[in-house]
Amino acid sequence: MSNPRNGDTKPPCLPRNGLVKIPTQANGLGSASITKGTPAVKNRLCQPSSVPAILSPALAHRSDLPIPSLASPLSLATLASVSSPPGASLVGLNASEGSEQPSPERLPGSPSERQLAVDEKILNRLFWYFSACEKCVLAQVCKAWRRVLYQPKFWVGLTPVLHTKELYNVLPGGEKEFVSLQGFAIRGFDGFCLVGVSDLDICEFIDNYPLSKKGVKSMSLKRSTITDAGLEVMLEQMQGVVRLELSGCNDFTEAGLWSSLNARITALSVSDCINVADDAIAAISQLLPNLTELNLQAYHVTDTALAYFTAKQGYTTHTLRLNSCWEITNHGVVNMVHSLPNLSVLSLSGCSKVTDDGVELVAENLRKLRSLDLSWCPRITDMALEYIACDLHKLEELVLDRCVRITDTGLSYLSTMSSLRSLYLRWCCQVQDFGLKHLLGMGSLRLLSLAGCPLLTTTGLSGLVQLQELEELELTNCPGATPELFKYFSQHLPCCMVIE
Repeated sequence: MSNPRNGDTKPPCLPRNGLVKIPTQANGLGSASITKGTPAVKNRLCQPSSVPAILSPALAHRSDLPIPSLASPLSLATLASVSSPPGASLVGLNASEGSEQPSPERLPGSPSERQLAVDEKILNRLFWYFSACEKCVLAQVCKAWRRVLYQPKFWVGLTPVLHTKELYNVLPGGEKEFVSLQGFAIRGFDGFCLVGVSDLDICEFIDNYPLSKKGVKSMSLKRSTITDAGLEVMLEQMQGVVRLELSGCNDFTEAGLWSSLNARITALSVSDCINVADDAIAAISQLLPNLTELNLQAYHVTDTALAYFTAKQGYTTHTLRLNSCWEITNHGVVNMVHSLPNLSVLSLSGCSKVTDDGVELVAENLRKLRSLDLSWCPRITDMALEYIACDLHKLEELVLDRCVRITDTGLSYLSTMSSLRSLYLRWCCQVQDFGLKHLLGMGSLRLLSLAGCPLLTTTGLSGLVQLQELEELELTNCPGATPELFKYFSQHLPCCMVIE
């Protein structure tokens, strides 16, 4: 966050994982962080942008009226000419909490400026142009601003991240008190990520968050010590949960899944949980008939597990991500394509035993695929790309990162795909300039990643200016990407963001 005292107006770059830290608050609420649910701007550079003018014509040309910008969010406090008094609560909206609302008569400046600073109609439009982190700061300016900013519409798509130590306040006597979550409830958060929590912490969360019983739709537990009992209590008490993520939770077992999973769950993610194997997939397949999305990273799941899915799930499930499932082979792919014929998103990333024959099965049987991820599949060759190009006519995204056997011949097959919008070729070490020429006629391409391709030269890369519809080009760790090339792209691909 820029500091208005030193005049630095450079905006802060958000962390690449999407996490945004909320300023510390006295009740412990502010120690949480917020993460965007769908990070659509990964790897993008932080760009300052100013807020469009929304002032009345009479005020639009006033040189003495400060106009806020994203580059200096605290300039809004200047506009309001107020600041939060020391010790003010930043969460509640009751009269006894927070800063005292400044009356227009007490604000300096002309009457029009004073009214503008607290005009809710103006603020409702203005605050849309600020990031989540900036909104958290702006909510501290005064009670009027907090009342506007705490409307749920400003927080849609964001997920609070709460670590164990941030859930409690230490009282003077050394006792611990669970923090107030009222501020989250006012903003209407329907999803949470709890990190490092135990069964007791989850019970405390359920008891203290007003919307926990019915209003929470999504729960994510990461690196937590939740047991079978805690998982059962959580899903029994939180009747609104339809999306569940368990990551790095090694204390629950497959028996816990059998006793806990509820048919209302439509999206499930399980990763890095050591007790998950084939029997867990059996529980998922039998207890979740309405499953639409399954994300699974499990090192002990075998081909057998992929035959457990029922006909009901074959109709409803459209997204399956099998990441680093090392034991899955082409036999598992056979089971999968017959059990789940309506998939539109499939990831076999890190399934290192899958070969071209497995990809042929996918291409022949899953004609509805729009996204396919084959990254870190070292046995994939150009032949697999021929199968993809011949049969997957609706494919819009193809990820081939670290497919080290792919050559220019494979790219020639992909050049016939008229619907492909995103192509990832990171660290495909055999791709050369000649292969790029095959891509130059793909007018549908909007995103192309060539990061880490060592054989591409400046001459070959410069030809990409023919892709005038390209919106993003990634050339990180690409030896042929020189400063002169980036300058050339800025002149001939002005609408494309080039990631150096």
